[in-house]
Amino acid sequence: MNYRNDRYGNPISILGFGCMRFSRKGASIDYDKAEAEILHAIDLGINYFDTAFVYPGSEELLGEALDRNGVRDKVKIATKMPQYLVRSAAAFDRYLDEELRRLRTDHIDYYLMHMVTDPAQWKNLKRLGIEDWIAAKKASGQIGQIGFSFHGNTDGFVGVLQAFDWDFCQIQYNYLDEHTQAGRRGLMAAAERDVPVMIMEPLRGGKLVDLLPEEGKRLVAQSPRGWSAAEWAFRWLWDQPEVTCVLSGMNSLEMIDENCRVASEVEPGQLGERDFALLAQVCEAINASMRVGCTGCGYCMPCPQGVDIPALFRCYNRMYSEGKASGRKEYWQTVSLRKEKAFARQCVGCGKCERHCPQGIAIREQIHIADRELRPLPWRIAGDVARNFAVR
Repeated sequence: MNYRNDRYGNPISILGFGCMRFSRKGASIDYDKAEAEILHAIDLGINYFDTAFVYPGSEELLGEALDRNGVRDKVKIATKMPQYLVRSAAAFDRYLDEELRRLRTDHIDYYLMHMVTDPAQWKNLKRLGIEDWIAAKKASGQIGQIGFSFHGNTDGFVGVLQAFDWDFCQIQYNYLDEHTQAGRRGLMAAAERDVPVMIMEPLRGGKLVDLLPEEGKRLVAQSPRGWSAAEWAFRWLWDQPEVTCVLSGMNSLEMIDENCRVASEVEPGQLGERDFALLAQVCEAINASMRVGCTGCGYCMPCPQGVDIPALFRCYNRMYSEGKASGRKEYWQTVSLRKEKAFARQCVGCGKCERHCPQGIAIREQIHIADRELRPLPWRIAGDVARNFAVR
């Protein structure tokens, strides 16, 4: 197993164990199977385990497995406060105390504000006194390091990053999402501030493996590298020294063995031009089903009315490359939950975007088509309610 250091020089395994996708028996987690996988991962050198308050049964299982087998001191636990549920300063202690109880420990090594989507959410927490609370909990030893997990756009990520002296952060990042959500620009912004970055969704929930289009599968199979689709995705991430740890929701001993093998072989800078060219071809194959030929260049921005045109088209295309639910979920996270509205209905038809679009897209027409599909009435109503709830 290879390791990269956190901000204070502590070694973290470059492969982390994501505890959201334990195997289940009916409605319950398959405890015996999950425990065996956790212990096997520790034996192979994984020392970073990521869970959250809202992952059903996850904190309890992880805490019981570590405590029962006497291995708590061999690992670092990362878990998350559901900041979107916080309504008062008293809630800070209430959530942390419950998580400590579930995890059967007296401290959280890496504690995150969960699913931040907009800098306004951090401002709300500051108003409730979160900064003083963090300082007190770090001084008491109940919290080791403080961070945040992020779903939103790059500018929002940079805004949150700059709003506090964070110890680490967690972003969705993979070779298909290189320039979406926090993206490469966010990764580099964190590196400039010496903030380690933990990666979630390295395989886009399995979509870069099992759901690759046939052309993508063919490209991977014919490569002389002999790597699986999953290995290509992991190696692309670990090739970047700015990536500290990549989380994988492993739910078989074979998957753990394979991922640990790769994590023991990689070093930054191993990929060459041919490798990047192949992954670019795979991305082209994935994007072949795009409805709008938007490259995400951003020349159409800023929209005078605040419409996030690249995000709208990206999520619309995702509906047809990965499924309607996937595109709508992405739009929900990155646009619907922002404090400032950025929807197509704000368009006044000025045409400024079309004058600057290198692809010649009929943006004023297409954004309304995309909006109708991304936000059918139930999603529109739910989004408005959720935004008022999350960003007060």
